[in-house]
Parts: sequence; structure tokens; C-alpha cells
Amino acid sequence: MMTGSNGDGPAEAIGRRRFLGYVLAAPTLVAAAELRPTPAADARLPSPELTELLDLNDMMTAAALPTSGLISVEVNRDGTVSFALPRAEVGQGITTSTAMLIAEEMAVPLERVRVTLADARPELLFNQLTGGSNTTIATYIPIRVAAAIARLRLLAAAATELGSAVTDLTLKAGVITDRSGGGIDIGALAEKAASMRTRQVSVELTSRESFTVIGRPHNRIDALEAVTGRKKFAMDLDVPDAKPTMVCRPPTINGKVGSVANLAEVRTMPGVTDVVVISTGVAVRAETFGQCIDAVRALRVSWKPGSAEGKSDETVLRELEAAELPLGLRPPTPTVEGKFTFYFRSNSALEPNCAIADVRADRAEIWSALKSPIVAKQTIAAKLGLPLGRVTVHVTEGGGSFGRKLFFDAALEAAEVSQRIGKPVKLMWHRADDSRQGRTHSMATSRVRVAYAGDTVLSYKQRHTSVSTDLGHGLGEIITAMAARLPVGDIGFSETFFQLSQAMSYDFGVSSRLLSETDKGFNTGSMRNVYSPDVTCARELIVDRLAARMGKDPYRFRHDFLRDDRSRAVLAKVAEAGNWGRPMPADTAQGIAFHAEYKSVSAALVEIDCRPETVNRPIRDGVTGPRVTKVVFAVDVGLAVNPRGLEAQMMGCIMDGIALALTSSLHLRDGYFLEASWDNYFYTRQWNTPPELQIIVMPSASEKPGGAGELGVAASMAAVACAYGRATGTMPTSFPINHGTLSFTPKPTIPPIPPSPTDGLNHAR
Repeated sequence: MMTGSNGDGPAEAIGRRRFLGYVLAAPTLVAAAELRPTPAADARLPSPELTELLDLNDMMTAAALPTSGLISVEVNRDGTVSFALPRAEVGQGITTSTAMLIAEEMAVPLERVRVTLADARPELLFNQLTGGSNTTIATYIPIRVAAAIARLRLLAAAATELGSAVTDLTLKAGVITDRSGGGIDIGALAEKAASMRTRQVSVELTSRESFTVIGRPHNRIDALEAVTGRKKFAMDLDVPDAKPTMVCRPPTINGKVGSVANLAEVRTMPGVTDVVVISTGVAVRAETFGQCIDAVRALRVSWKPGSAEGKSDETVLRELEAAELPLGLRPPTPTVEGKFTFYFRSNSALEPNCAIADVRADRAEIWSALKSPIVAKQTIAAKLGLPLGRVTVHVTEGGGSFGRKLFFDAALEAAEVSQRIGKPVKLMWHRADDSRQGRTHSMATSRVRVAYAGDTVLSYKQRHTSVSTDLGHGLGEIITAMAARLPVGDIGFSETFFQLSQAMSYDFGVSSRLLSETDKGFNTGSMRNVYSPDVTCARELIVDRLAARMGKDPYRFRHDFLRDDRSRAVLAKVAEAGNWGRPMPADTAQGIAFHAEYKSVSAALVEIDCRPETVNRPIRDGVTGPRVTKVVFAVDVGLAVNPRGLEAQMMGCIMDGIALALTSSLHLRDGYFLEASWDNYFYTRQWNTPPELQIIVMPSASEKPGGAGELGVAASMAAVACAYGRATGTMPTSFPINHGTLSFTPKPTIPPIPPSPTDGLNHAR
């Protein structure tokens, strides 16, 4: 087993590619990294832009460093290499990119690398949180160092076996050969290369110019299992006696059970094994999920008020206005100003919220797709009254997250139900639960004021006001999670997150941005890209208006004011590839936008069709509105570990951005959201997907990867908004643009699960 580190040992041992790590005492070869904090950035030339000195990824990476040595690579007797990734795979492809790092450093075929997801490990502290597009940034060196140490030990063991000098050996495709042609598979060396004691070693990583795996496009290692239905998610696991379980939930957000009129009657329904009141509603366990649904629909519950009782879009907007921070006195120079509104948006993933729990008197075992498993384990242990060591939390692969799986409410519910009834449960939320009681992207307003004189921008101010964003997962463990929930700590935590994630990429003079949050009555969360889509959309719309005031082309204006060559390059690339400025028919237009975050830069060029025949085309139970017809997206993430995976991530981000700009929102009325499933929550549909889509991964000589999982959302949303403004001649100020028209008849909230549709064949084509 090997671990790796970016140590500061003797000068002769440590260099640009040389690192310290450990061979661990184990029966087979195990290696790990010993990463120590890197020297602080040289701040002798102070910058007014905070994120150039320290951003959110710097903070998350630094927090993970002290426990990187606890993450190890193991060589098995069958010649495979195992690695338990302390992050959550939820469709973003990190198991593939991780396997690529190991395959590169160990010179083994990709198919011989086995990447699994680690159980919750509290000893990892901040090193098991999946978020902020930080996985590749934080694990890139530790994983490679551990793998490189394993390679070094295997070569040393092979030298003894083959009677050759290490310098005469070659490791390729998992086989070590000497000059005479003699060879030995690494599996045969797994025990011989092992160590009886833990010892420190130094190792040199493969140079970038020698890469044969990293930087090359690879299909996902789980692709075949995914498309053939063999991939295992939480609900696919066969845990003995874990029966389907669902919860009858309140009609308003976070309502509580008052009384239940017919518990005994529902317990006698077909297949039902248990019915019990829990903190979030009334749980039903049955032989099938269909029987659970029947029982939930049959329950007659008297409900107490919820945390958003009586609230609507309009009342929340008034709360936001009351919490807005002042922009200060208007300067004597000309200004451009705007105020933008962003409504609630669902944070539901494609996979319903779910978990399995088996709680006994003296122990508990949980299975769920969790992005903050340590704090989940700690919270579940506290709720159950069990010692931490008696709770096991298994991280399963998830079908999407978008930030949703940073929260472990399904796992906590499943544990509570299992403890109450003394039986294992396989708990799943209904789609209506996800929309009405699940996590949401906070409603927000953003106000921007830019002062200018002639061709010079003098100052930029942005004041973002939001319904409180729940960051109660903290940095992935209980101490920061508790701090984020304190009455004052929450805004401090949010403001820190906000300041370290938002960057001013333009030379706009004195720049300031502040966050104000209010109203904790909603179940919010770190939805994909968190604050950035709204903040960047507002900024880029103002940039368009500023360019118009100065009589400049929107692309040229951005290009001239961007602060560095890397940023200008991605913008120039989309303008060139998208044929910026080409003649367009009336009521259609191009839009362009830029966004930087996660040590990466991105730009989007969008073409939109706002012609009446497009906007008013008939769509069943939907408001059609404009259609994005073309997207060109350029991204520079530094070293792209898997360019094919990066392209896929950007495609998903683009669809998110289109949805946020045009169609995707929740309508709040009388303390509950009207949407009740994907049929009336309008994420980007096939009829709004651009027929032309081009992703451009920019070449980079960087030795380091940047983040990408969330990067593409902000620029995409902003470019759509800017294109809409240019096509209609009116800058949009409310998002999504379709929010004002309710296109469906809301389903009842009692019972909370609507009846299943019976007219599917009527709409089949």
C-alpha cells in the first residue's frame, strides 16, 4: 500500500516532480502519500482581487493535505490495483479520471485498476468532502505519488527476482521485463514488494511529456455497466430484509405531524409491515414501493404549520428587498445599474433521494450516495445514541447530485425509521417529495452598479441578496458543520464561501461584492455552481449594457477588459468558432459570456431564437418560450486529465445553464412549491436542446489540473441571458424567463403523492 506527499525534505530529494511518501506495513504492497502544505503564494505584489491570492479550492485543498497520507493504493495478488476513493462518484466521472492517474504512474492497463468508494472515515477530517469541483485538484498529486511509490517497490522486488539491476527493468502493461526478455507480472510481486514496517521513501513522478494515459480521451470505466443496467446504485443493493419504505410528508415545507387518524387501518393494508410517526412525517414499510404509495395515499394526517407557512414568491421577494445591502451614494460619473431576480429552483437529481439502513440495538449500517459521509456518520451516530465506531456508512455511487447529495436527509430518515421499528429499511423519496420538500437553489436578487468615464471603468459594485443557503455540511465534518449552523456563523460561513468563489475577471477599477442572506425557513443547498450562475449572469448582462453605452461590440469590450491572456484566449476561441457577429434574422441573436472559477476559465457563445413562431410553438403542459439553437463553449482547465470526460461535464453544465435562464424554477404559494415532479418542473427538454453544440478544450502547458464539474453553468446561463436581451432588445431581469407563466394545473398536496398517470399511451409516438 502506498501513500504520497509534497514534502519539504532534503533539497536533493525534493524537486518539481519528486515527492515523499510511505510504504506501509501490510501483507501485500500498500503505498501512500505524505503531503505537507505547500509554501504560501508570493504576495509581494498585492492584488485587489482576493481569489488571486486565495480561493475556495485553495482552502479545500489545504484542509485535505494533512490526511492525504491516509489514502492508499494497493497491489493485489491477481495483478489488479485497488484504490478506495474518498470522494463520491455521482456521474461526474471521477472514478475514471482517478483510475487514469493510477494507470499512468504504475504503467498498468486501465482495466486492471479497481476504483471503489471509501466508507465514511472520520480520521480523514476534511478529506472526504465532494464539492467545489475540488476532487481532481486535491487528489491529483496524492494519488499519483502513492501509485509511483508502488511502482518503485515493484521494480525493486522484480530486480531481486530476475537478478537484474532496477535500471535494466521496464514496467509496461502490468508486466516487468528485463533486457533478456524475462518477465514477471506485478501480481506475482504483490507480497514480495510488501513491507514489514512503515518506511518513508522519495519518488519522482512521470513527466508530462511522457504521459500515455493522462490527457488522452478515455471512455468511462463504468460506461458499459451503466448502459446495460448492471451498475449498482443504493436501491439496487440486496441488503437482507431491507424492505421498501416511504414517508407521508406534510403539505407545506417542513410541516410536522399533529395526529394520525387511521394508523391501525393502514397497518392492515396489503403488504404493509410497519407504519410509524417520525420527525419528518409518517413512515410506511411494505413489501413493494407500490404498496408503500398506496398506504401513504391512504393516511389521514393532521399537520402542524411548516417553516414557510403562508409564504409565496411575492412575500419572499419583499423579505429579500428588506435585507438588501446598500450600494452607497451614486458617483458623479455616468453609471450603469441593474437589479435581477432569480426564483427558487429545484436541486433534485435524476436518482431519487434514497438510502438503506439497518439499525440494531448496538450498531447501525447505512448505504447511500453521500458527498459528505463523515458528517453524515457523525450526525447519524448522535441521533441514534450510538458510539461513532458502531456506525458504518457505506458510500454508494449516485445517479446525479448537482450538490443535492451533500445533504444526507434520506440516510438520517432511514436510520430513524429502522431504529423505531427494529427492522432494515430501503427508503426512497417520491418525485413529489423531491420537488416539494427537497433541496432548492435559493431565491435571490442581485444588484449591480458600474461607474465609468469615457472608455474607462472606474468601479464595479455588486450586492447579492439570497434566501439563506444551507452550508450545514461544513467542510465535511461535524465541527465546521456545526459552525455553519450557528446563528451568526452561518452568514460568516456563507460570506466566506461567497468571497472565495466569486472573482472579478475584468479590469473594472475598484471592485466590491457582498452577500446578504435572510430567511432560514427553506431547505436550500449548494446547488451546482452555488452562487456563481446568478452572480455571473447579472454581471455579464451589465457588461453588455456597459458595452452598448460605450458604443463597443460586446465581444470586443470583454476581450479588451479581461485581465489575462488565458481568459482572453477562451473568449477569442468561442468568438472565432461561433462566427461572432454574423448576420442573424430578426428576433434571433448571439450572446457571449465569460466565467472564471476553480483555477479554470470558460467562455460561451450562444445563439437564440425568439421569433413568435418559436416562442409560441405548442408544447403539452408547458411554456415553450425561446430556444437556444447553438452553443459554442471553450474551457481551459489547465491539465485536462480526461478530455472526453471534461467535454461530457461541459455538456451537462450547458443544459443546466439553459434551464436556469429559460425554464427551470419552482413556484412558491401558501408555503409549498406547486411543482410535483419532472413533468411540471421544466429542466432543459429535448425541444430546448441546441441542435448545434461544440465543446472546445483549450490546449494548456500547465502541470496542474483545474476544476470542471460545475464550471460551465455560469457562463452558459449568462450567455443565454445576453442572447435573449440582444434578440428582444430588452435586457431580461427575472429568471428563468418563463417563470411568470404557470403552464400546468398544480397537483394536490394531500395526499402528498399524486396519483400515477394513466394516459401515457395517449401521448406515445
